[in-house]
Amino acid sequence: MGETKMTRRTFLAAMGSAGVVAATGFRFDDKIILGSGNHRYECIHDWITPPEGMIFGDTHGLAQDAKGRIYLAHTVNAESKLSDAVCVYDDKGKFLKSWGPEYKGGAHGLDIRKEGRTEYLYHCDTGRRKVVKTDLDGKVLWETGAPDASEKYKNGQPFVPTNVAFAPNGDFYVGDGYGSSWIHQYDIKGNYMRTFGGAGKDPGQTSCPHGLWVDPRGSEPLLAVADRSNRRIQYFSLDGKHVKFVTDGVRLPCHFAFRKNEMLVPDLESVVTLMDENNQVIVQLGDGRPSDLRGHPRSDFIPGKFIHPHDAIFLRNGDILVAEWVPIGRVTLLKHVK
Repeated sequence: MGETKMTRRTFLAAMGSAGVVAATGFRFDDKIILGSGNHRYECIHDWITPPEGMIFGDTHGLAQDAKGRIYLAHTVNAESKLSDAVCVYDDKGKFLKSWGPEYKGGAHGLDIRKEGRTEYLYHCDTGRRKVVKTDLDGKVLWETGAPDASEKYKNGQPFVPTNVAFAPNGDFYVGDGYGSSWIHQYDIKGNYMRTFGGAGKDPGQTSCPHGLWVDPRGSEPLLAVADRSNRRIQYFSLDGKHVKFVTDGVRLPCHFAFRKNEMLVPDLESVVTLMDENNQVIVQLGDGRPSDLRGHPRSDFIPGKFIHPHDAIFLRNGDILVAEWVPIGRVTLLKHVK
């Protein structure tokens, strides 16, 4: 369905019909509204922009801390004068500071966790092939490469971590998404525990476990894995046993976020999907498939249409922020229309 120019009356009538799954963009008073029913969002592209002297590379990871500050990981464009790969913004999208030139070219997964009273950032650096834990100012506290104890990398198999997930008991999981498709589990102190997954299509196997998150919505928490190249979401128990697949409404899932009973799935195949507690599609937003615009200038981007969503988070107020895998970067705010 395409973008439709509407009067206020027809807009309100169309938006009032709940329960409609749609990716339609409605342009009204120079605003683009995506979605339907209680899931309508104003689409504001480039809500976050780089500071003077910086050009974004691929915008890969997003996180928000308890004070509302937003953290963005990007690879840094080759033409950028500044090399910092982590940028920090306030909750209004105003640039505050940047750091992390060592992540240039490899800044990928970026997640935040509160441990005790303190929040920490977990980075997945695909360039240096390591997972790094830092404070909110970038001070390195812990890092690891391929886990020798897993005995999975003895013959030179690649380890290229893409994202991290956190369990309620303090354990965390690392997806070797761009390497050998293993998932590694550690305790809160960074001690290796176990490995599961591995390349393949069978239950319990993965192909590019690109993103992962502990889904808190069921009777017991389960690890949701964006089994991207297999075009599915795969669920595991917290000790690494296969539980189930989700395939309806899934194309190339990248990562997850959760709010109340809803799961947010940025999908590399040009759409952002919201699912209910039964993993049924509520709405698909900004569907730009088929997209061939990754390497194009910004002037070719289509308003209200995504190219390659790579990460998305719920902001504390319920809005959604989306980062895209495009070499000049793009971060879009989906502002909830109440």
